[in-house]
Amino acid sequence: MNFAGYRCSVCGREYEHSEELFLCPKERGCLDIVMDTETIRKTIDPQQLKQQDLEPSHWRYLPLLPVNDPGGQGTPLRRVGWTPVYSLPALRNKRKLRAFWLKDEGTNPTASLKDRASSMVVARAREISVQTVVTASTGNAGAALAGMAAALQLRAVVFAPSSAPPAKLAQMLAFGARVILVEGNYDQATALCLEAAEHLGWYCRNTGYNPFTAEGKKTAAFEIWEAVQRGYVELSGGVPLAIFVSVGDGNIISGLHKGFRDLTELGWLDFQPRIFGVQAEGSAAIARAYQAGVEQIQPVRAATLADSICVDMPADGVRALRAVKETGGAYIAVGDEQILQAIAELGQVGVFAEPAAAAAYAGFVRALDIGEIGPEDPVLVLSTGGGLKDIAAVQRAVPSAPVIEPTVQALKRLLKL
Repeated sequence: MNFAGYRCSVCGREYEHSEELFLCPKERGCLDIVMDTETIRKTIDPQQLKQQDLEPSHWRYLPLLPVNDPGGQGTPLRRVGWTPVYSLPALRNKRKLRAFWLKDEGTNPTASLKDRASSMVVARAREISVQTVVTASTGNAGAALAGMAAALQLRAVVFAPSSAPPAKLAQMLAFGARVILVEGNYDQATALCLEAAEHLGWYCRNTGYNPFTAEGKKTAAFEIWEAVQRGYVELSGGVPLAIFVSVGDGNIISGLHKGFRDLTELGWLDFQPRIFGVQAEGSAAIARAYQAGVEQIQPVRAATLADSICVDMPADGVRALRAVKETGGAYIAVGDEQILQAIAELGQVGVFAEPAAAAAYAGFVRALDIGEIGPEDPVLVLSTGGGLKDIAAVQRAVPSAPVIEPTVQALKRLLKL
């Protein structure tokens, strides 16, 4: 394990790795985990990561992660990550794009990118001999925690808003989690979760609070880097790759940025991507701060059908804002109707995305429309979760199926033959 310590993202103070910290004790800022890059450079050849016999999961990057091998062989924990990258030629032709890819995180064991964070958190929990891990979630983080905890036979507790999609709640319960519904929104569930963790001694997974969550999510950046090295994602002409990712609490985009920073510090990254954050118009606290040119993020009263990115006050907002500013990207806000249109368009090329995942593609389309990027720019959209997560929302994006009598005559009338 090459875990060197923590660094506050606000004040820059550093802390020893032997301490079990969540937020900076001084400034209450989110903590970045600092890796021992000198040791990694001396002991790891980046060419080793191209070996075909490496584990087809994000555990192939174990030397670049702040945990020891968690075990869990023969369980879904060992199948997290290494998600496919599609070129989607039909969509590319429709939009007249030169270079387009979509990375489908819906193929993770619980069908969302949140498996990356939860697998890292349960690995840490095992190391420090914790038996109960708790989180607040609108659905995906809770389902991911429940599934990963079940794989390692740990107890999971999830506080979720009572409005959370039934499919996501069913996932949590099927994995054996203790699910507690809160009469309120995600932010209120989060506050209760933090209080409960403190009083009951549970290990808290909350994004923007537990620094190991971003460490799991950074592995998506490692996989994009490796896809470029292997030629699955082809870059040419010196034009930077534009990556579009949906943003709620801000931890996914922060983790992605952290992954590329780690690779840069190691001297392994030979391309610098531009990261674009996409928020729903009804939950756009970070996008508003970006447009105003400030780092002071003001809470909103969030309302969007994309429950996974519906947040009043993003817990990891400052790092999420910097992820875009420091890479030359931008924030894009999209409406719920644009998200529904994106679900339908992705479905027509074989990708089944939940609303929050489709928001990233909707943001890409919006960026094309306003000239933020051009059709010649290489683009990768990070689709963060599968469509079965929220069937009720997906049904709004597609037409209803007709019902007919079981006769050929009825079929001909329907087809107007």
